Amino acid sequence: MKCLNNLTDQQLVHLYMNGDVDALATLVVRYKDKIYTSIYLLVKDKYLAEDIFQDVFIRIIDTLKGGRYTDEGKFLPWAMRIAHNLCVDHFRKVKRSPAIKTSDDRDIFEVLNFFEAGVDQRMMSEQTNEKVRKMIDMLPEDQREVIIMRHYADLSFKEISKLTQCSINTALGRMRYGLINLRKLMTEKQIAL
Repeated sequence: MKCLNNLTDQQLVHLYMNGDVDALATLVVRYKDKIYTSIYLLVKDKYLAEDIFQDVFIRIIDTLKGGRYTDEGKFLPWAMRIAHNLCVDHFRKVKRSPAIKTSDDRDIFEVLNFFEAGVDQRMMSEQTNEKVRKMIDMLPEDQREVIIMRHYADLSFKEISKLTQCSINTALGRMRYGLINLRKLMTEKQIAL
């Protein structure tokens, strides 16, 4: 099997569009964690997140096969936009607004990094993860959404502003206030990570 990991997203898309199925598999492996985690944090349901994740790649395949892909070199933001739109569509169907979870500033994300660890380390990491999720649930929806997109999907503020249909300054402000509110919650609730 050939090694496609060193190719750019754009090169992989072109290879897939020319019939190389392994190229799409490489893109899926490259971004599955970011896309799935973002979906999961939006819908808060493992099985629903898995369904939406699959729908994202069905849409990606349909768009690529139909020759309608135009965001060359920006595969992840494009895939995240599809994921975000499918989540919004889901919540429209069930007639409720999305409840969005995410995490805090870099210090907290460093705690949440996934690495090979012993059982005790994994348990501590899961407990920390749960504490952060509970704090994030307390944030206003717009702040949670921006924090998810920035930290879990690694989207730029320009990309976030497009997805959320707000200005870059608004997205930056939501992030700033979200982080301030998380720090306040940690202090008020005396949460140690």
